[in-house]
Amino acid sequence: MFPKITVAAAALTLPFTAATGQADLHVRFIEGAPKDRFEITNHSACTISSSTITLDLASSQGALIFDVTGNGAGVEVFQPFEIVSGREALATLPTILDGQNAVDLPISTLVSGASIAFTIDVDDTLGAREATVTGSEISGATVKLVGSDAPQRARFDTEAKAQVTGLTC
Repeated sequence: MFPKITVAAAALTLPFTAATGQADLHVRFIEGAPKDRFEITNHSACTISSSTITLDLASSQGALIFDVTGNGAGVEVFQPFEIVSGREALATLPTILDGQNAVDLPISTLVSGASIAFTIDVDDTLGAREATVTGSEISGATVKLVGSDAPQRARFDTEAKAQVTGLTC
């Protein structure tokens, strides 16, 4: 009789243990010389499609900007926007102007496990170490994912990482 109760209980709980898929997007900023790097990775079982990822540096602790030309708001070395990997995931390439502090990345399809990486120069505008950006200087910057669900946001931490969670697929 005891085994029948166990089997019945397992059969009743099984449908309630199935989890809804969650979109889990990890974003890292890697300080480099002469190029800084952003890596965006889909760490979920879901495909992210017909969406936009916005990297917004306006609220960063270092008041960061993109330095993409030799003339303008940046200091010393500049680097234009360059896709390193994941070009196929983007619907189009963004245009980034010197001194801009946000960029929209239009996602066509970013499958589970796939990444988008790009290099660019990021400078702080507070004057402490303008050409070098630390994790604490990017902290507070935001990542926003807009798609078919309500927009989801995350903030970069002092380790230069942000994680967007909570989207279902």
